[in-house]
Amino acid sequence: MAVKNQLTENNKQQPKFSAAIQGKTYQKLILNTLGDSKRASRFTSAIISAVSANEKLQECDASTILSGALLGEGLNLSPSPQLGQYYLIPFNKTEGNNTIKVAQFQLGYKGYLQLAIRSGYYRKINVLPIKVGELEYFDPLEEQIKLNMIEDEEVRETLETIGYYAMFEYLNGFRKVIYWSKKKMEKHANTYSNAFKLKKLSSFWYKDFDAMACKTMLRQLISKWGIMSVELQEAYEKDMGVVYEDGNVEYIDSQISEQQKQQQITEQQEQQATMEYENTNECQQTMTNEEFFAGMGV
Repeated sequence: MAVKNQLTENNKQQPKFSAAIQGKTYQKLILNTLGDSKRASRFTSAIISAVSANEKLQECDASTILSGALLGEGLNLSPSPQLGQYYLIPFNKTEGNNTIKVAQFQLGYKGYLQLAIRSGYYRKINVLPIKVGELEYFDPLEEQIKLNMIEDEEVRETLETIGYYAMFEYLNGFRKVIYWSKKKMEKHANTYSNAFKLKKLSSFWYKDFDAMACKTMLRQLISKWGIMSVELQEAYEKDMGVVYEDGNVEYIDSQISEQQKQQQITEQQEQQATMEYENTNECQQTMTNEEFFAGMGV
């Protein structure tokens, strides 16, 4: 009860986010970060609108909201919940005997798609929930899948989801396909999300499981086999973290340790360098072949 009273007292002392963000200190920070007064004004209006639509988010520490929103703006993504490119999610953080609310930056699957498309590496990229009756087979060895898609979208949306499909194809023709059953996705959520494991209804895994599953598929697909732009790498590293004014990121909901996350990032960067090297060599080889045949008059 004391913690709850302390939290209530802290919340009473905090100005509303709409007032805080329009104060001189934050407006100066926004202008210095974005470097354009019109862009700063548009950003301020957009983030106030997004926060005002979420009562719980309004209770969060204003600096964590602003830092997360500036990260989204730097990635050229919209904070609008309707677009689903990124979200600011309220979380309780315990500090000693006190509990404060902070905002977690969470990239949506549409944000992953946007950043991947902008990178210029991909000819095709797609992710899709698979409904009951649609999957005929998936061969993980040959990465071949056969689906009998239900054409009526209204009917399709009412059916149970049984799994998730994601794929990409590079401009050079390299293709990768993965499929997860819903059971495997639930196990993944239970392993890596405290909110899901504790059955917190505020978790996006409960609000929109399919959207979170689609995002997870893209994270798995791109981080393990994809070439990532600088923007995409930054989004991947800071996704599901609380971003602070000093640039530090804290992962509150994730059950994975910081050491494990850094190991994942290192492995991804090594894979990235290898694939970029191979991609460059392939392009050079293609150029050489073209020059050779041109010289032969072909």
